[in-house]
Amino acid sequence: MNSQNTVKEDVVARAFVQQARQFLCSEYLPKLERCLNTLSDEQVWWRANPESNSIGNLCLHLAGNARQWIISGLGGEIDARQRQHEFDERAMIPRTELIASLRKTLGEVDRVLAGFEIERCLEQYQIQGTKVTALAAIFHVTEHFSMHTGQIILLTKMLSQRDLGFYDFSTEAPVRSWLEQRSE
Repeated sequence: MNSQNTVKEDVVARAFVQQARQFLCSEYLPKLERCLNTLSDEQVWWRANPESNSIGNLCLHLAGNARQWIISGLGGEIDARQRQHEFDERAMIPRTELIASLRKTLGEVDRVLAGFEIERCLEQYQIQGTKVTALAAIFHVTEHFSMHTGQIILLTKMLSQRDLGFYDFSTEAPVRSWLEQRSE
């Protein structure tokens, strides 16, 4: 492989990691915050049936997944995840605590990804009992957040019976994330 191809691959890898950071912190987090702030604690922990997850369980699951795959898997922190506990939790953890946990977790994820050495994108990592590349781990967490964010949005719309106003259609501007507001 020549050096021109390596430079192009590095540019693509950097763009991929940057886009993942943008989706997680500037797209999904503000939507999750809007959902949680729209509902009561009781609604956040409501479940359609015993086999379904509540929004609260999904928030715990998202934080656990991102911590395991990015913070521990790529960042080298200790993996203390108890995955089943994320789904078994029935205590009504206040939504303010869930938001704080998501913010903290995504702040740490963003820190790991901001400092991630692009040359390591194709290296293998042992995460959740499987060997995956860093690229696959980042892609997994991003798509995983997308899927569960969509579920949380649907549940929030069902429970609140209102439009969540994610975009200001007069300016076409998306809701700004907590990380963006913090940097001002």
